[in-house]
Amino acid sequence: MFAFLLIVQTLVAVSLIGVILMQRSEGGGLGVGGSSSGFMTARGAADFLTRSTAILGGTFIVLSIVMAAIAGATRQPVKIDTSLAGVTASQHQQQQAQPVPAPAQPQQQQNQQAPAVPLAQ
Repeated sequence: MFAFLLIVQTLVAVSLIGVILMQRSEGGGLGVGGSSSGFMTARGAADFLTRSTAILGGTFIVLSIVMAAIAGATRQPVKIDTSLAGVTASQHQQQQAQPVPAPAQPQQQQNQQAPAVPLAQ
């Protein structure tokens, strides 16, 4: 449902942008001139674009509110990871206190094999 409303809102937004860009800043709408009779006169185009802008704008706002309500209602609660719930602090300290095994080669032999100056990589 949410995905469908998102697609509808995207189409409404694109239509709203198109209708707004077709209007002239003086209110002439589409720049249609010529005879006063006909299907889309300058005044008729302006009225149509103005009404379309109002309807599309209202639809966009209503869809935004509905989508926000759906997103808020379907929100799942925060999940807490309980995989470490059984580990107590004393067990954790015991794991940290275990000695680290000594390296197979003595420290002096490792230093002799390493270069005196670190090389750039």
